[in-house]
Amino acid sequence: MRRMESGSAAIPVGIDVQVESIDGISEVNMDFTITLYLRHYWKDERLAFPSRTNQSRTFDSRLVKKIWVPDVFFVHSKRSFIHDTTMENIMLRVYPDGNILYSVRVTVTALCSMDFSSFPLDTQNCSLELESYAYNENDLMLYWKNGNDSLRTDEIVLSQFFIEHFHPSSGLAFYSSTGWYNRLFINFILRRHIFFFMLQTYFPTMLMVVLSWVSFWIDRRAVPARVSLGITTVLTMSTIITGVSSSMPQVSYVKAVDIYLWTSFLFVFLSVIEYAAIPSTFNASQAMAFDGCFHDNDMELTPFSRMAPALTSDPLTTPTLTPDLRPTEGTRLRRQRSVRENVDLFVSNSYMIDSYSRLAFPLSYLLFNIIYWCLYS
Repeated sequence: MRRMESGSAAIPVGIDVQVESIDGISEVNMDFTITLYLRHYWKDERLAFPSRTNQSRTFDSRLVKKIWVPDVFFVHSKRSFIHDTTMENIMLRVYPDGNILYSVRVTVTALCSMDFSSFPLDTQNCSLELESYAYNENDLMLYWKNGNDSLRTDEIVLSQFFIEHFHPSSGLAFYSSTGWYNRLFINFILRRHIFFFMLQTYFPTMLMVVLSWVSFWIDRRAVPARVSLGITTVLTMSTIITGVSSSMPQVSYVKAVDIYLWTSFLFVFLSVIEYAAIPSTFNASQAMAFDGCFHDNDMELTPFSRMAPALTSDPLTTPTLTPDLRPTEGTRLRRQRSVRENVDLFVSNSYMIDSYSRLAFPLSYLLFNIIYWCLYS
């Protein structure tokens, strides 16, 4: 059956929707999958019939192919299908005065343009858009049949999101070649649950940063312990960053989780650099500090005075030194005072660097966390 005659007024088609479930939301593909009951209401006097009881008649999908129905489609949909178990989930109800109810159960995967600048402390606004494919506003007028009550939802529970609000809206869409079309919107606001990301990302990151500070309490001479601890924390942070990035779309802007992870990575990296400043001058004298011995290249030959005894007439008298005699010169071994001073200075400074780091790193990281959570929460 064809549509009404050409030139007649636009056919009003009321729409109401009952959302059964939101089956999935993909950040990587930036889409969502929703299952809903889509109901159309219009009047076609050609289908009116006499009835004493004024009762409607219900038909299945076989009659739908023989009459005119609105050609509503989902804008920005990637995939959609009408359920067909055990039969096609289509219902057509015709009333004696020609009013028609046409209902289908459909699953749609549609685009949702997400903004991840605050991820995972973000709120996403998604919408499912309905529009007539062939008939512009002069031929078909889509509207919400019951206003804001035209959109109903079952109790929907999502793993990573909390649905803050469902609401319908309407507008017009313009195409340069065909004109203006009525468009209906099913809008819903999704707020992400943060607890999952606290367990999977934030808490492990915090622990790695705190673990990197343990090196400040390890003896500076325990090179293997401090270096291995620093490398382990750096590699662990790299693994966390890679895992988060692999589950996200490759966007060109910085996300909130990127700021936190890379700042934490910087703290871990600086804790390694802090120890790298110590061995830079400690290697040359490390052996002397550990075994207390100086080697040939750390010694110099310096002149010293040889004391000549003055002979006296009394053999029992202890020989005494004659102050007027110039001592003959000989040699003796003497340690370089400059090396010892450098060692002492370095040892004292190394303790100061670790002592300052024990206080500066935790306070700086605490300040960063306060600013971060106040800004994005």
